[in-house]
Amino acid sequence: MAKTLQQIADYYLSKGLEDEDLRKALENDIEYQNLLKERKSRIRNKYGITGEEEKEYLLPDEEDYEILSICKTLENKNLSETDSELVELIKTQLREDWRGPLLDKLRQLLKKIFIIIILNFWEFNLVTYNFPEEKFYI
Repeated sequence: MAKTLQQIADYYLSKGLEDEDLRKALENDIEYQNLLKERKSRIRNKYGITGEEEKEYLLPDEEDYEILSICKTLENKNLSETDSELVELIKTQLREDWRGPLLDKLRQLLKKIFIIIILNFWEFNLVTYNFPEEKFYI
């Protein structure tokens, strides 16, 4: 009976390997690598992910393939600008440098909120105070 990926990993764990030693053992295990390639191929075909996309995105779990597949489907739909931006942001979370795009979006949102606060402050002050016209400059 053929072993599973988990059974092979468990074997090395039972030998006391962990972290880097475990990773190296699994990288050098031909049976493990063949099973891993078969699994990735099945999942890639199931979700319609190309080899190029697999290189571009980090896809360690089947759910990651599903996320990318759904994003690809949504990109081909007539989405609003906001929804398109959301799909693009979600795709960036599958990349190695996922924090950069997330920080960019958060900074944009913070800037937008800050501008709204400033505008509300100005509106409040203009309504509350009666400035003499000759001294009021904008």
